[in-house]
Amino acid sequence: MRGAVLYAPGDIRVEDRDDPKLIEPTDAILQLSATCVCGSDLWPYRGVEPVDGPSPMGHEYAGIVQEVGSEVTTIKPGQFVVGSFWASDNTCPICQAGYQSSCVQRVLMGTIGTQAELARVPLADGTLVATPDLPPDDLIPSLLAASDVLGTGWFAAVAAQAGPGKTVAVVGDGAVGLLAALAASQLGAERIIAMSRHQPRQQLAREFGATDIVEERGDDGVARIKELTGGLGAHSVVEAVGTQESMLQAIRSTRPGGHVGYVGVAHGVELSVEELFFSAVHLHGGPAPVRRFLPELIDLIWNRQINPGKVFDLELPLEQAAEGYKAMDERRAIKTLLTI
Repeated sequence: MRGAVLYAPGDIRVEDRDDPKLIEPTDAILQLSATCVCGSDLWPYRGVEPVDGPSPMGHEYAGIVQEVGSEVTTIKPGQFVVGSFWASDNTCPICQAGYQSSCVQRVLMGTIGTQAELARVPLADGTLVATPDLPPDDLIPSLLAASDVLGTGWFAAVAAQAGPGKTVAVVGDGAVGLLAALAASQLGAERIIAMSRHQPRQQLAREFGATDIVEERGDDGVARIKELTGGLGAHSVVEAVGTQESMLQAIRSTRPGGHVGYVGVAHGVELSVEELFFSAVHLHGGPAPVRRFLPELIDLIWNRQINPGKVFDLELPLEQAAEGYKAMDERRAIKTLLTI
């Protein structure tokens, strides 16, 4: 099969890779219908995370089941399925509590690499959720988004306790932040403030439900949020970047007693316990348990109540994955869809 491999910072190649085979009796093999580049893929691409030799890339996936292991009972060949970037058994006590991304048997799909024509999915029964039927082509981008960025944005909004009567601020205008705005809207938030300096992203944020746009960053961004909320700060704040500035901006934009949902993969973030103590702000986040939300999200997409696939503003064939990475790195694209 063909698949994307990162050799060194900035060096993405699409090359021949061995077709995946069933290793465990709980595995499934998928023929991917589409794949994509994630903002978190840019950390190793930029050299912020180390690259230890050629590494298969990708962790978002949706496609048709080709083969299943002998112990797989709920997933069948021919089904169209969506899975999380963490494979999980969905039966352990942690999974049952709704935190499948911390499953005791979890497997990170990024170690397998799903920017490819085929993919092996461990723990198939617990990881994969089937659609009611084979989807029409126009739903595939949205179903693919559910695999990570929609589920992550949704978890961020839930962790921030977005809901009726709440003002929600979103720090980060990448795909996750934009879909956190969509999630906050679906959860009934009264007001949604998107923090963005980029007009196309601002427009999409409004389409997803944002009521206000704040272009300022850092302390100026905090001051603007306070100004818009009567000096108190937002009830709920989503942090979807993972930098020191974005985390502090999120915490300081939250009113006492409010909630921060943080899902940006942290790099170099250090927090003052003393500041947290006196802020009286709740912090909750981490790797999103996407599997918790997949049935609901697939249902919303299938019934065309939401269209998260709009975050894909660049579509390229898999063979041009390197250009997809470059476009996202240079902020010429929000998110790249790779067609198979």
